[in-house]
Amino acid sequence: MIKAIRARAGQGYRTNRFPEEDPTLTNRYPGVPVLHQELCSACGSCAAVCPAQAITVQNKTPSIAVDLGRCIFCRQCAAACNDHAISFSGSFKMGSRTRSGLILTDQSLEEIQKIDALQEKMLKIFGRAMKIRQVSAGGCNACEADINVLETVGFDLSRFGISVTASPRHADALLITGPVSKNMELALKKTWEAMPEPKLAVAVGACAISGGIFRGMPEVCDGAEGILPIDLYIPGCPPHPMTILNGLLALLDRLPRK
Repeated sequence: MIKAIRARAGQGYRTNRFPEEDPTLTNRYPGVPVLHQELCSACGSCAAVCPAQAITVQNKTPSIAVDLGRCIFCRQCAAACNDHAISFSGSFKMGSRTRSGLILTDQSLEEIQKIDALQEKMLKIFGRAMKIRQVSAGGCNACEADINVLETVGFDLSRFGISVTASPRHADALLITGPVSKNMELALKKTWEAMPEPKLAVAVGACAISGGIFRGMPEVCDGAEGILPIDLYIPGCPPHPMTILNGLLALLDRLPRK
């Protein structure tokens, strides 16, 4: 025990200081796409290489539209664009209360990063403490792993009054990952029905939002939309843990006001 205490003391403070201070992420992390519409020649090369069919190009302004609910952030579009009309910001802050809010055209980075908080009545219920139940509805375990990371010392989700519970009967919010396979559809519905009112549903990752790269396959439901009422969409493949944390805190109105 003494050795463990000494080792922990030597490590110092390991939890990041978000939301007071944004953590520095690796340069390999792409972040929110940035569309330079004035440079686009509408050649369609970006849409042609997109494996998730997340990009549409048309011969009018704005030319490019990216569906962040489908995007897997592979950056093939940026590599294929000779006009340099697509780049990536490195920002982990993204999400939306509505599905249409994930369609990126000519919005500024600030608009894409803005997530509306719950209404005052719901904030009084969930604002100080919230328990979440996570369901992997056919996921590959990437999104699930990044949700689990939030409980480690680096992020310390519980310092915000948010904790994970094993029972849906104790849960306030349901975090859904995966494209919702046909085999998991009933289990997902039963989990939702077992949760007490009021309750929230959060779609985490491209698969849960739209089906991701599995979209259109007969074995999946193309995400949770249409099965459950979604209160928050968190894009990514998988979303960075900071993207998930930022989305949850924005929903609970826990981020500093600028």
